[in-house]
Amino acid sequence: MRRSTALAALAAISAVIACTALASGQGDAEAARVFVEKMPPGYRDWRLISVAHEEGNLHSFAAVLGNDVAIKAFRDGTLPFPDGTIIAALHWRHVPSEENNKIFGRSQSFVAGPPTNVQFMVKDSKKYASTGGWGFGHFNGREEKPAKKTLLQSCFPCHNAIKSRDLVFTRYAP
Repeated sequence: MRRSTALAALAAISAVIACTALASGQGDAEAARVFVEKMPPGYRDWRLISVAHEEGNLHSFAAVLGNDVAIKAFRDGTLPFPDGTIIAALHWRHVPSEENNKIFGRSQSFVAGPPTNVQFMVKDSKKYASTGGWGFGHFNGREEKPAKKTLLQSCFPCHNAIKSRDLVFTRYAP
């Protein structure tokens, strides 16, 4: 009797936890929807939106690229970005260029070093509704294997702080 009561209680608690997770959008099926799991084909041929430089621990350069939908939205100043917008950020460590510095006569030149990661934002307001309409992807180096989902869980909270620009930090640099 005790065992069947304990099993029934355990089953009830499990059901409540599962329903709560699904209702809050945090179940496995929903959580998987906020992550981009494949690199969009042809992204390296997209147009340049802007460049970025990160200091501190990141110490990196980035080329921020966009597909045709993203470029049109940036050029037209369209907010929110339309579904189909894809933004890619290709990051490299930056390293001093000894060759260039010899020519300049002082240390001032830095060039792209080893690649660190490629990140994507994909706009699909239905598929990624729980994260402001954006899916987030992070691929280490130039590998096509996505980063662990625990790393990506910080994407939406950080980007959500810039709602006025539809969660996009990058500004268009024509």
